[in-house]
Amino acid sequence: MIFVLGGTSDSLLISDWLTETKQPFILSVATDYGETLAKQHAENVFCGRLSKEEMCTKWHSENVQLVIDATHPFATIVSETAMEACKETEIPYIRFERTSEQTDNTYLVADIEEACKVATELGQRIFLTTGSKNLPEFVAGLRNLHIIARVLPVSDVIRSAEELGLVADQIIGMKGPFTKEANRTQLEMTGADVLITKESGKQGGFQEKLTAAAELEIPVIVIRRKQLNYPIEINHLTELPEILTQLEVY
Repeated sequence: MIFVLGGTSDSLLISDWLTETKQPFILSVATDYGETLAKQHAENVFCGRLSKEEMCTKWHSENVQLVIDATHPFATIVSETAMEACKETEIPYIRFERTSEQTDNTYLVADIEEACKVATELGQRIFLTTGSKNLPEFVAGLRNLHIIARVLPVSDVIRSAEELGLVADQIIGMKGPFTKEANRTQLEMTGADVLITKESGKQGGFQEKLTAAAELEIPVIVIRRKQLNYPIEINHLTELPEILTQLEVY
């Protein structure tokens, strides 16, 4: 049994491949929304957040022989927990890590606090494509600026943005990833001065954001993802068969 830590489009592609190759697997997600998507790509879906001890127990009961971590690049706590659990249970761990690119108009920062400081120096109208999880931190850090937040079109997410004080013209409820043209249109329509994003990689539509902003000469602040020391890391789905063969799983 393979245990896929999901919640990203990458994990859905991996799940499709595992299904096609008739590999038994469990796709694990953390949210109800993720579960809805996951059930379209996997027969066996687990929804919930697991501690290290719960991972160990779950994997033992399901006879898990391999863990594939395809969580979001910024879900580092989950990745660290999974690596610890794999080490303790002696189960092989593979990290599927997105590759990313950047252009000359990018400002690389370490965290949200630094992103807010840089944004304050670059403009007044800040277009956020970082999701809703850290929106309270951005609202606090960009207190005197006009925020436009692009978030998932889910009632709970929209409501939480409104509770933070954002009004209708500050909320774009849409699901990505977005094309370069869609990003450009939204940046133009909102009159954005600055784009803030995370280093999410190709599948997160990262390059399309950078290209759209570059064409409009809008600076982009990129929050770098934390670098972890993965025991096995792959960047493309085509690498997976060879790795599974080496681990005697495929």
